Amino acid sequence: MSLRLSIIVPVYNVADYLAKCLDSLLAQDIPQNEYEIIVINDGSTDNSAEIAKQYADKHSNIILINQENQGLSGARNTGIANAKGEYVQFVDSDDYLEENVLGGLLKQIEEHKLDVLRFKYQNVRINSDGNYEVFQPYKQSNFIFDDYSKEPVNGVDFLNNRFGTACYAWAFILRKEVLDDCIFKQGIYFEDTEWTPRMLMKVKRVASTDTIVYNYLMREGSITKAINKDKQRKVLEDKIKLVDSLLEHQQNIEGKSWFERMIAATVLSIIGCIAADFYDERKLYLSQLKDRKVFPLSYINTTKQVKRKLQLINISPTLYCLMMYIKNYR
Repeated sequence: MSLRLSIIVPVYNVADYLAKCLDSLLAQDIPQNEYEIIVINDGSTDNSAEIAKQYADKHSNIILINQENQGLSGARNTGIANAKGEYVQFVDSDDYLEENVLGGLLKQIEEHKLDVLRFKYQNVRINSDGNYEVFQPYKQSNFIFDDYSKEPVNGVDFLNNRFGTACYAWAFILRKEVLDDCIFKQGIYFEDTEWTPRMLMKVKRVASTDTIVYNYLMREGSITKAINKDKQRKVLEDKIKLVDSLLEHQQNIEGKSWFERMIAATVLSIIGCIAADFYDERKLYLSQLKDRKVFPLSYINTTKQVKRKLQLINISPTLYCLMMYIKNYR
């Protein structure tokens, strides 16, 4: 019997969270012989590999692959290369799924012959008692109100008319064939945002479900909370590289409204980073943005608050940067 689904779980030093993740993947409403859980231990230095091995020894549908550290993208790509399912799902190893949701997802994607199915998520945290709690259910993007229509459309229509700016690879189940020439770029931050439009631009049938499937754990240690100066600089410069990627890909489609929104969101974030961490180098980084001809930024389908920010940036990126600097350090 062929496998219906491969779930790819990159693992790196998540010993405190891995068991909950794997338990959630096993607590599903499809037979275990119909799906596999591929755990890629990406050079963990804690006992994550031992925990994963215990699960693999106990459950025949859990496959453990050990490799030297290659980062999140490298681990996902290893999972893709080893996946045997007709469909693929990514789950980060400190997150977890709701119980008994995979059956409904696979039913929808199979009945409607979809290439990609998107689902909803919610943010969770660990409270002072050590328990998980929802603290910020799914909320709409500041740049467009996401449309969770079930009717299939092609990927470009989906990008332009139904998709916000929250790009997460784990928010989709997709046909394995889509990944044949659409793997993750290694060595960069924001790999999901670079990958998502490339993936969607090549598919013919994509739809959504409004079911909350995924629980995203907000915890210390994410790249957005980096305090190391070198790491902060790489985050900033990778955001500029992301702008380059978006500018490149938007040339290949008709209708560029999603790319315009995503570029606006990214530039807004870049200027925030400059004001917070690299104000002394603002001329260098702002000139790089101007050289890329990203201004004026689009503010179509934004909230009133974001629209005002983008309008001010369009008047003067330098003035907006100064205002953010003063706000941060007054």
